[in-house]
Amino acid sequence: MEEIRQKDIDWLLNLNEEFVRPELPSKPKIKSRFRFSTLLVGAALVITLAILPFFLLVRTSVYLEQIMQLNPWLSLLGGILSVIFLLGFYVLLLIRKLENRRLIMRYAMRGVSVMVAGFCLYGLFYISSLNAKDDNIREVYRSLHPVMRVAVSTLTLADKDLVITDISRTQEDYRRMGLPVNESSLHFRQASGFVHAIDLRTIGQPEWRNKLLEFTFKALGIHTIRHVGTADHLHVYLQV
Repeated sequence: MEEIRQKDIDWLLNLNEEFVRPELPSKPKIKSRFRFSTLLVGAALVITLAILPFFLLVRTSVYLEQIMQLNPWLSLLGGILSVIFLLGFYVLLLIRKLENRRLIMRYAMRGVSVMVAGFCLYGLFYISSLNAKDDNIREVYRSLHPVMRVAVSTLTLADKDLVITDISRTQEDYRRMGLPVNESSLHFRQASGFVHAIDLRTIGQPEWRNKLLEFTFKALGIHTIRHVGTADHLHVYLQV
């Protein structure tokens, strides 16, 4: 019988090591932080695109009324047209690769126009009882400047706790509250034929919410003053 040499024994012991399959390079793993950042950016983009039409509606209307000195109704019409064009651009991006784009665009623009006009009509003529201090506020709501009405109606979509505590006032109202009559008060009807100011409730609300509400109105071009006269409230107004 052939003698087994030490060299053969060593070869057998190292056999497994020689035939081990080399490890394939592992695929780089996508970091969870990168995924989270991507989702965050995507969510922020969607929210921005959703908020932009409402912002453009009010901001354009305020600009046309305050800077260009247009009639309140013409100013609001300008805001409506700007939103219709913006939403039309959104639609155009969505259907750019479809056939019959012109036909689709024609019907889409009709739908967009009806939707924007309907939203503004709703804001002009209706205020929920949840957003009004009492029935008197709802009765005088239509005396408020049209742009202000649309702005308030827009913000109630995001802030269900927004409550109007005052709109139109008379000299008797000031006497009843024990305050001197302010002849320049924007709570009186102005030359435009509308009241240019409202008071919003801040009592019982978190301070961060009140600050955010104040900042939002300012971003829309509408002025605010925090009053602590008869009660803490946010005075919101359009300059004359």
